[in-house]
Amino acid sequence: MSVPRPRPNVDEDIAPFWDAVAARRFVLLRCRTCGAWYWPAAYCRNHANEPFMGNMAWEEASGRGTVFAYTIHNRAFHPAFAGEVPYVYALIALDEGPMFGSNIVECAPADVRTGMPVEVVFVERAESGILPLFRPRR
Repeated sequence: MSVPRPRPNVDEDIAPFWDAVAARRFVLLRCRTCGAWYWPAAYCRNHANEPFMGNMAWEEASGRGTVFAYTIHNRAFHPAFAGEVPYVYALIALDEGPMFGSNIVECAPADVRTGMPVEVVFVERAESGILPLFRPRR
């Protein structure tokens, strides 16, 4: 018996991000006043904000960055991932500034390094839909 993969937790605030991912686009929240980028969804920290995040907008981002930190998982923390070990979970320092957590794919876990340039790749998983994962930059 196979265990289904957990689905991303999508609420009203983050739905625009997942809608973009479904269209294979990588977006981040950006302040229209000062241009600062944010992940996850947040008010701008640089100045007073408009009510209801009125000065914030989802904008296309590069989907590029570098590995800031990572861990190689040799044991699945959820039964649905048992057949995928070892896998790499990394914190990506995006070129726009925010940190973004995701898996590194298309690379042997032992080859992942801090500072390695990476780019987003959209991977479709039957149970989870399309996910933004990262691979070594080409």
